[in-house]
Amino acid sequence: MILAPIDWAIIGAYLLFSLLIGVWVMRKAGKNSEQFFAAGKNMPWWLLGISMVATTFSTDTPNLVANIVRTDGVSGNWVWWAFLLTGMLTVFVYANLWKRSGVLTDVEFYELRYSGKMAAFLRGFRAVYLGFIFNVVVMATVSLAAIKISGVLMGLSPVETVVIGGLVTVIYSSLGGLRGVLLTDFFQFFLALGGSLIAAYVALNHPEVGGLSGLLEHKEVVSKLNILPDFSDPSQAIGIFIIPLVIQWWSVYYPGAEPGGGGYIAQRMFAAKDENNSIAAVFFFNAAHYALRPWPWIIVGLCSIIVFPEVADLKEAFPDASGVADHDMGYPAMLTFIPTGWLGLVVASLTAAYMSTISTHLNWGSSYLVNDFYKRFIRPDSSEKELVTVGRISTVILMIVAGALALLLQNALDSFQIILQIGAGTGLLFILRWFWWRINAGSEIAAMFIAFAVALYFQFAHAHTGLPEVTGWQELIIGVIVTTIGWLSVTFMTRPTDYKTLVNFCEAARPGGPGWQNVINRAKEKGEDLEPLEDEAWRVPQGLLCMVLGCIAVYGALFATGYWIYGKWILASIITVVALVSSGLLYKAWRKLIKIRPDEELFDEE
Repeated sequence: MILAPIDWAIIGAYLLFSLLIGVWVMRKAGKNSEQFFAAGKNMPWWLLGISMVATTFSTDTPNLVANIVRTDGVSGNWVWWAFLLTGMLTVFVYANLWKRSGVLTDVEFYELRYSGKMAAFLRGFRAVYLGFIFNVVVMATVSLAAIKISGVLMGLSPVETVVIGGLVTVIYSSLGGLRGVLLTDFFQFFLALGGSLIAAYVALNHPEVGGLSGLLEHKEVVSKLNILPDFSDPSQAIGIFIIPLVIQWWSVYYPGAEPGGGGYIAQRMFAAKDENNSIAAVFFFNAAHYALRPWPWIIVGLCSIIVFPEVADLKEAFPDASGVADHDMGYPAMLTFIPTGWLGLVVASLTAAYMSTISTHLNWGSSYLVNDFYKRFIRPDSSEKELVTVGRISTVILMIVAGALALLLQNALDSFQIILQIGAGTGLLFILRWFWWRINAGSEIAAMFIAFAVALYFQFAHAHTGLPEVTGWQELIIGVIVTTIGWLSVTFMTRPTDYKTLVNFCEAARPGGPGWQNVINRAKEKGEDLEPLEDEAWRVPQGLLCMVLGCIAVYGALFATGYWIYGKWILASIITVVALVSSGLLYKAWRKLIKIRPDEELFDEE
């Protein structure tokens, strides 16, 4: 596929625009580490929310969705749609807690919540593990998708793709910090969304597809259209629907959908100007991520089934990319039919998707390495200028390592499953640690290592044990059970967090609830005045109500859109009404939640 000069001009203009933003905000971003990693903690909800959406709209996302649609049909998307429950829990229960905590990164949280050498070890280890190892794997997966797309559309080799895309991204990320990332994300969001709509329109108008009616009536596509799985096939229903909705959403750590919040989602919450902006930003992200974006990707994936039914067809059509061809290449393959000019815009949109995700992960990972490892353990007395310099250097190193790893990967869906398995069983701990005083640093260390060990076992050792083979969802359940039993056992076998640390955490985050009653009772026995903690209104019950209503509203919008596309007018109308009613009820419940405010003056007086 050879791009015309106008296509290259559009792509080049976008790359130059991104670089200029980095240069424009360079001076402000370089003032101190809070500016570089948290944009001064004064950002509005709409900019943060759009940035979250842009970050999760990466080059590997439409590839992943196309892979799922081609292999498991539309209903296969429940493996990630289920994470909406996690997102809404974060919105209405955890967003305000993260903002109150006052930390710069979610890894810094460990020494706010836990005490002693184990807490320090946990902070340092997680900084390196998440900021470098885990983060590099995610960026490599994203880069793999960029390799496949550029190989199909631009004829670039994997090395050329990694060098060109990585170079531009690392320059503006290292110069502009989080502020530069947020501003480029704002434009990248609209460009990427527009590109996906163009891709869906062109795919539908392919001669072999024959428009929307031709797509929906094609014999190879009809069986793939169901939004809910075929419950007559228990293995499919369990694997792609029941397990994700019943177990996966609360038990698995996955970037962008961490139970209890975390990662770059938490980073955006820290950057918000106040709690309300933090909550609104995460809500906008979840609504747009699950209800606004999926259908253009799904349509392109369905069209690719008609044009390229098998992987062999993809390899034959694109011999230069045959070495990495798989079902996830169905999406970029359909983009080759986009006409000149429009193609340049779509490629620029995919470039934007790639850069938005990589830039976020670069800044997020660098924040861990600088704030929670270098500053905490290497040079505690380092100046703000030094921290920014180290942040820029670590940004470059992360990009180099991620690019090298990307050249070794093969499939986006495989990487998705590996990441899920590595985090299996840790999610419940991340949810409970805010509301149960007994969880300590040992609990988190145990959960982390046990989950990783189980993942390694299934990835490399299980096939050689002679034991029966297990499916992906069975691996997930086993991982959750083993990891949960492990960290709960360690919790009760190790000493609790220091009492003073628990009190300080309660005063900072004010989580409330019966899980902290033990701490309040101990304070009474000591004759200490903790009335502000005892009188704190517990927001969780109202937050859970908002979570349920939010899920109904967003799922309703997602399904209604699908049924309108399918031409099922009655069902679409009913679901649309449900979505609108639940949205109205959510508005009222949300207003009540906001009124459940802590008495700030009590804490100020103390």
